[in-house]
Amino acid sequence: MSPSPISMPPSSLVADDTTGDSVLQKCERKAAGSTRTRRKIDLPPSSPKSPEKSDAVASSVGPNDTNYERLRLEAFNMTWSKIDTTIKEILTRVHRSLFAEVHQWALESFLALKSGEPRNAFEIQSPYPLLDDVICKQIPTAMILTKNAEFVDDMLTFQELGEHLKSKGCHIANLSAMDFCAKDGIAGCLRSLLRQLVMDAPDLADMSVLSSWYCEPENYDHPVIIVIDDMERCCGAILADFIRLLSEWVMKLPVIFIMGVATTDTAKKLLPSDALQHLQSSKFTLGSPLERMNALVEAVLVKPSFGFNIGHNVAVFMRNYFLGHDGTITSFVRALKLACVKHFSMEPLSFLGIDILDENQVFLHGKCDALPDSLLKYAFNLPSSKRGKDCTNSRDDLEEGLSDLRKLLKAWSSVILCLYEVGKHNKIQLLDIFCEATDPTLSSLDPSNHKLERSFNGQNLAEGRLDFKGGLISQLIHTVRELPLSSLIKLLDLWSIHTEELCEVHGEVRELQSVVKSSNNGNNLKERQIDCHRMSMSLCAGRTSLSVNGKAAALLDYMVRKFLMPIECLCFHEIICFRNVDILQSALIGNPRRNIQIDLMKSTTYMKCSCCCSTENVLSPTMHDTSVMYNLAQEHGDLISLQDWYHSFKSTVLSTNKLKCPLQHSPMSKKVKSSPSESEASIQARFCRAVIELQIAGLIRMPSKKRPDFVQRVAFGL
Repeated sequence: MSPSPISMPPSSLVADDTTGDSVLQKCERKAAGSTRTRRKIDLPPSSPKSPEKSDAVASSVGPNDTNYERLRLEAFNMTWSKIDTTIKEILTRVHRSLFAEVHQWALESFLALKSGEPRNAFEIQSPYPLLDDVICKQIPTAMILTKNAEFVDDMLTFQELGEHLKSKGCHIANLSAMDFCAKDGIAGCLRSLLRQLVMDAPDLADMSVLSSWYCEPENYDHPVIIVIDDMERCCGAILADFIRLLSEWVMKLPVIFIMGVATTDTAKKLLPSDALQHLQSSKFTLGSPLERMNALVEAVLVKPSFGFNIGHNVAVFMRNYFLGHDGTITSFVRALKLACVKHFSMEPLSFLGIDILDENQVFLHGKCDALPDSLLKYAFNLPSSKRGKDCTNSRDDLEEGLSDLRKLLKAWSSVILCLYEVGKHNKIQLLDIFCEATDPTLSSLDPSNHKLERSFNGQNLAEGRLDFKGGLISQLIHTVRELPLSSLIKLLDLWSIHTEELCEVHGEVRELQSVVKSSNNGNNLKERQIDCHRMSMSLCAGRTSLSVNGKAAALLDYMVRKFLMPIECLCFHEIICFRNVDILQSALIGNPRRNIQIDLMKSTTYMKCSCCCSTENVLSPTMHDTSVMYNLAQEHGDLISLQDWYHSFKSTVLSTNKLKCPLQHSPMSKKVKSSPSESEASIQARFCRAVIELQIAGLIRMPSKKRPDFVQRVAFGL
């Protein structure tokens, strides 16, 4: 099959690309009637914003050699490696307290199991359960509530939990729902348990093997923890039998369960009462997907640490994509990686992004000086560059513009974090704040003043009237006025941390902190007024005094108007910001059936062999058999007569004016083409193979009993 017509990054980038689960778009078709209408696929003209055009621009502005393509590839690998490492650290940090809590509980449960009557060596090494006064012993079980998070995220979390416990000296066995299927019975989960714990374990479902292994000195005195990531997906009867079996051995083999459950009632619905009696349950709770997403967005998108970011439309699409996939972190990371791949493959100057945020500008200076004139001209022809101040379009101007971009991004990041600290009081998510903060329609598009068009002032703040053009941001500023004193003090402490590198605001925050703390020791805060001349902001026109909360709201308003310039309104933002949501959406959601149709219709474009390309729009006997068959199918309606289709195919491949196709001219191997003496059986075999390939591609339906001589087309149009 030919490659997809969607333009793709270099080969090394493609290897790291992750595409979304395809959604087949079923085309409407008329019911097959007595008259057969012909349906010809008309290929639409390329859109001016198509990926082909974008990649064409990327290749045309650069020099002829591949040095800059290599730089972009290296920049992508370095950037995504940093992002991927950061994501893993963030997700581990979110669950770190839970992991420590589970480990402490496991140790306490293990000591409780071992605190019974001591046994002699013969009893410990005996290949059967120990007898006691009680019929059974309960198994300590940690029920970890996943809050209905996506199973993909749960699986990764439980793997990390197992690795954490294993690093603490525990014996770990991870069992999935596939191990508890009715087909294999209890023997299936026992074999999986033995394979993970016992070296060179025999293929036998024998608990005595596990017992003998545990009695070895290097394995003794360590708990055996069995992790089941999704209890609901297991067969309840098999899991119940497994629990009953282990409860008989628990006094000799200290087994501990860790099970992932969606709700507290999962175990009651899945297991019978006699199996539940063998479990001594303790409840733990995973962080919600939104908590994990807030931490991820803060570390990857808000803090300018990687030289890559996304625009407003892409951010909104990724937020909806995240929510549409039940809050799956994996789906969001997948979309983010694909956006990163597309950005570095399409933007000629994207390799500069990795050095923009470096305090040491030596590497950036060297790269700017080494830029060829074609790339320098491209940089100053960017739409954002034309909105900037007048300059001589020199390499020094480019370096200065990128340095200014770094400073503005850091200030922008600080303001968003300050807004998010306020949003925590209203349970507003950071991704929602990020989407509004990146909206270019809220900006005056004037890079010289970096102010947003928000119509409110100190008079409105003093009188308690707020008139904003924003949405969430306006709510957050209003929330500051409503905060109690204790919350306001904590909020200013957090603002002081986030604005440490923003000297223009940090001093104002510290001064306001001292005023609020002194007010806390004095009279009622609502009666206490602060003179506006004590602070240097120009937001108090019309009134001489404001409440402490009003002053904090005015300070946040000042930060928003002064520093919250959307990324897409900054000069040279195209170098680090990916904005093409259409390309990302097409790559994630896709339309594979349409792509297959285009590939088959334009196979000569991708094969690039001289014999086929010389006869455009004309079927050549040297074309791929499946492509020939699909092009011939365009001459038919909903139903295709196999006899007519076969004779058309036969006449094409046996065409007397066929051209020789040297193999060295074609980048892709082809089937051995027919010769004048090719047998009828050989042509029929090729015909049958092409029909089967079209069926596998979902383009035709094989003959039915009612119409054994016809196949049915199931895809029309593009």
